[in-house]
Amino acid sequence: MTATTPQLRRVALASALGTSIEWYDFFIYTTASALVFNHLFFPTLSPIAGVLSAFATYAVGYVARPLGAVVFGHFGDRIGRKKSLVWTLLMMGVATFLVGCMPTYASIGALAPLLLVVLRFVQGMAVGGEWGGAALISVEHAPKSRRTFFGAFAQIGSPVGLLLATSMFAVLNGVLSDEQFEAWGWRLPFLISIVLVAVGFVVRMRIEETPDFENADRSDVLPIVECLRTSWRQIVVGLGVFAGGFAAYYLLTTFMLAYTTTQLGMPKSVALAGQIVAAVVEASLMFVFASMGDRYGPRKVIAWGAVAGLVWAVPPFWLFGTGSAFWLCVGVGVGLIGVTATYSVGAAYVAQLFAPRVRYTGMSLSYQLAGAIGGGLVPLFSTASLEWTDGHYWPVAVVTVVFYAFTLVCLRIGRVGTSVTTPAKVAL
Repeated sequence: MTATTPQLRRVALASALGTSIEWYDFFIYTTASALVFNHLFFPTLSPIAGVLSAFATYAVGYVARPLGAVVFGHFGDRIGRKKSLVWTLLMMGVATFLVGCMPTYASIGALAPLLLVVLRFVQGMAVGGEWGGAALISVEHAPKSRRTFFGAFAQIGSPVGLLLATSMFAVLNGVLSDEQFEAWGWRLPFLISIVLVAVGFVVRMRIEETPDFENADRSDVLPIVECLRTSWRQIVVGLGVFAGGFAAYYLLTTFMLAYTTTQLGMPKSVALAGQIVAAVVEASLMFVFASMGDRYGPRKVIAWGAVAGLVWAVPPFWLFGTGSAFWLCVGVGVGLIGVTATYSVGAAYVAQLFAPRVRYTGMSLSYQLAGAIGGGLVPLFSTASLEWTDGHYWPVAVVTVVFYAFTLVCLRIGRVGTSVTTPAKVAL
């Protein structure tokens, strides 16, 4: 199979479209958590405490992601990448739609945030199983010399989903009053997602199973058991590869929304503009770095991104403090360059670490553990640190440095070959 075949084009479209929908669903919850959920579901708390509680429900999705990786990784390794992907898409779509139908604290009291947590958990399960399958559908269909490039089709879903979600909220914030937005406007992005899910379902039903899965030895063994027994080192290395970029990404997007609007008093429209810039930068550079990964090797590109992230750990907060929309966008946009470098080639790099029979489980677990820590716990910790330090940003900058340093350490100890068809040996 070559990169010009109709099937490979369908695979790339299915991977990109499906992950875009999944991340759109995930990010509209993220954005709503930062902007309105504190008022709607935690109205008795202080502004910072309300945001912190909203992020706690948001973090539940990240805690659920590793569980989703195990459950859907099992099915993806045992019965097929395609079937697992279809189920994750449907789960995410239904859960997101139901969030849009949710009564608030004013209507049903404490039951409202409890139901919100349940639906967020389902979202986390779905996205936990989604990424590994979407990445493998692209990587395992692609020619070996282009697997880093085609792996980026799964990665492009994150900035596209963020762009769609943020643009939706930005438009609603611009055309609706604050009262209208909090009363019913915030529900629209959640309700509309059901249409996108239907489109993604049709596209994914048209793709074929991957050759690597068809040729893999699928003897009667639990993938998670075999993966933990034989490939736990690779899981740690894969986690480290994504950890720095994830932490920086969510600090520059999710945490930035709460920090600039709640702590610095900047308008929501300015903070949302920063998120749009983040999505545009990531989307525009994704395939640039992916092509560089095929040419120079994904390991080098990840290292370049991690070093850039270390250098840029503190400057964004200086720029946020100016109160200028322009400098806020510069702080976010430059920071996303390093994030994109690490993220764009991560799928192909981590796929190299695992044998096909446990690849869905192994790479999903690596990715989702990194997401649970970098995307779930880090924004929660960072928001809480505003209370501890009277609004100072230094703990957030320290977290960014630590996570990017961890990425570099894992790259150093996780030297892998270029073959994605055999398990790589990790030097530890």
